[in-house]
Amino acid sequence: MSELILHHYWESPYAEKIRRMMGMKGLAWRSVVIPMVMPKPDLTALTGGYRKTPVLQIGADIFCDTDLIARTIDRLHPNPTLFPEGTASLALMLGPWQQELFWLCVRTVGVSAPVFPPGFVEDRAIMLDVALTMEKVMADIEPQREQLRAKLDLLDSHLARHLFVLGSQPSLADLSFFHPVNTLKMIPQTVERLDPYSHIKAWLERIEAFGYGKMSDMTGGEAVSVARVATPASGQGVDPHEPNDLRLGDRVSIVHESFGNDPVTGELVASSVHDISIRREDDMAGEVVVHFPREHYKVRKA
Repeated sequence: MSELILHHYWESPYAEKIRRMMGMKGLAWRSVVIPMVMPKPDLTALTGGYRKTPVLQIGADIFCDTDLIARTIDRLHPNPTLFPEGTASLALMLGPWQQELFWLCVRTVGVSAPVFPPGFVEDRAIMLDVALTMEKVMADIEPQREQLRAKLDLLDSHLARHLFVLGSQPSLADLSFFHPVNTLKMIPQTVERLDPYSHIKAWLERIEAFGYGKMSDMTGGEAVSVARVATPASGQGVDPHEPNDLRLGDRVSIVHESFGNDPVTGELVASSVHDISIRREDDMAGEVVVHFPREHYKVRKA
């Protein structure tokens, strides 16, 4: 089995979700630290344009989006499971609440201290395809404080009765909610917002105890070289119930529905109700297969 290579940067909350996943499962993995803003030439060579963080690489197979990354890691390394006692569907259905919590926490940190590097806000405005400025973020901070307090209170009340989000064992749901809340601990100005929530604080400590597994560094160039000499996994064919008449070999374009307007184009090699995979050629990386989840992504014939 090829190494798990995670393309990430340390300030990324969603990458923290996967790093703690590695720790929960006690996995060995390679760490490729990527820039926070474009350009990202090595990552682009592997993904074909997708630039959200993190990205998981296994040889010449590239996995995008943390939901798909989580399912892939759990399939390859099932113990301990991310989905105890049949919680897979519920854990994945909680994704929208995770995203709402993420934006509230990140914006709270961003307006409380100068944590973003030059060009960061402009880069994210392009990914969101909106006129995002710090002035606009500041104008919304008062109602967002109220929304964040409401969400933290809900989570704290729930954790008063449960050791972990879905019961007595940790699951993907814990990692999904951990990374946004943990962002508040990045700077002293926002740590105190957690003071009223003793159950959240104890739960954060339980997740932090997972650590990061066995990490070793790798450069972006080395990761691209790994892909170039590897052979991507064979596809499993196209879902016979595919609703849009996509066929094996069709050239398709895939892009996130709301965040990251950089479509990835390639030849359809596999699809199911939950996943879709496309083959593409790159001058640097060679032949790779890029994998996406179906939820939250738009697929069109190119």
